[in-house]
Amino acid sequence: MKVGIEAVTIYIPINYLPIKILAEKRNIDPDKLELGLGLKKMAILDADEDTATISAEALLKLFQEYSIDPKMIGRIYLGTESSLDGAKSTATYAVQLVEQVLAEKFGERVFKHTDVVDMTFACIGGVDAMHNSIDYVRVNPDKKAIVIAADYAKYGLESTGEYTQGAGAVAVLISNEPNLIEIENKWGVGMESVFDFFKPRQLATDNTILSTLNTTKTEVEIFSDEPVFDGQYSNECYKDRVREAYFNFKEKYNVTGKLYEDWRYIAFHLPYAFQGKRMFNDVFALENGEENSAENLKVISKSDVYKQLVKEKLEATQRASSEIGNMYTASIFTALLSALQVSFDNQEELAGQKIGFIGYGSGSKSKVFEGIVSENWKNVMEKVNLFEMLSNRTEITYQQYEDLHNKVLKTPINPRKGFALSKIEKEIPNLEGARYYTNKS
Repeated sequence: MKVGIEAVTIYIPINYLPIKILAEKRNIDPDKLELGLGLKKMAILDADEDTATISAEALLKLFQEYSIDPKMIGRIYLGTESSLDGAKSTATYAVQLVEQVLAEKFGERVFKHTDVVDMTFACIGGVDAMHNSIDYVRVNPDKKAIVIAADYAKYGLESTGEYTQGAGAVAVLISNEPNLIEIENKWGVGMESVFDFFKPRQLATDNTILSTLNTTKTEVEIFSDEPVFDGQYSNECYKDRVREAYFNFKEKYNVTGKLYEDWRYIAFHLPYAFQGKRMFNDVFALENGEENSAENLKVISKSDVYKQLVKEKLEATQRASSEIGNMYTASIFTALLSALQVSFDNQEELAGQKIGFIGYGSGSKSKVFEGIVSENWKNVMEKVNLFEMLSNRTEITYQQYEDLHNKVLKTPINPRKGFALSKIEKEIPNLEGARYYTNKS
């Protein structure tokens, strides 16, 4: 039985900041970011957007564009590292919002018997959710599953990660009718516990902070959506885990040749657009019997043969990332959509060809897997229309970006139709922190 992606939708916030503007404010040469890292724009959440709203937008779009019967859905799993609560699943917010819209056609509480949960492992949580859901469909072929990958990447102002920020959500329908791509049940894994990037609960003991929290405690744990990270170390962990997962795949499935040569495209997790091509030289060197020393990797990266590989298998996967920034869990799925959209627009026939996937999540883990493009893939991609969607967004100013980053604004910069955060409860003690949403349709 074939299992894989039947349908897919993507939601990107309408606000973006040109990377040139940020570079000028930070006294960075724009070419360093644009030509060196492939960064052009950062997608920015508006004041009334969060993980729940962007998840709900992608999820509702899936039901509306593909006329899905909610009764067919056995589970809705959200892969995210931008959860809104330490206990309540962020997926429940998104599902409730969509459930309210679907009620008119399908009745109240259409997801009453649907399994819903969040899965977190940094940027690979969406892949984990899909892996789990594929297994579910194999065991329950009469049911379908939905995977949402949704995140916003936020770093401190003037930090070294600031220019890689981004946001967005992808919703993926998993079934035994993989009209977009069949995912083969072959997985290579590399894992090691490291501290390359993490979001710890840190102790606050400052009396000023404690007084604002209205507590008698002498210390409290505070969670921040801005990570503790070491960019250079994280790149090394990325390389190490990818190498381990890649060659684990080859060993498990007795691949004797160069695995990447079987793949039309390679969809990486992209914290910035050029990450894949900057990291894959390590695997490329070993596959070709060369040393993976730092000196030799520099030579390889400049070689004609490696540049040709990047042009043929990676460049198309990078284009959307350049326009959006880091989407954490959603970035690998967006890399796939970017490549397929390029082929669709160029009228290239991909049916039957293999796509390689290289996922990574800090902390750290990599998964390598592959899929076969289905005969009906164009019917899916004609609805995605990725690059046209990205061209219809609104540029914001640096000051608006900074105000959104610091959460100074209480009303959106660009009011829009759709789901919006309307209130966070502050008055009722046993509901303090509860989040309430509205649908501005």
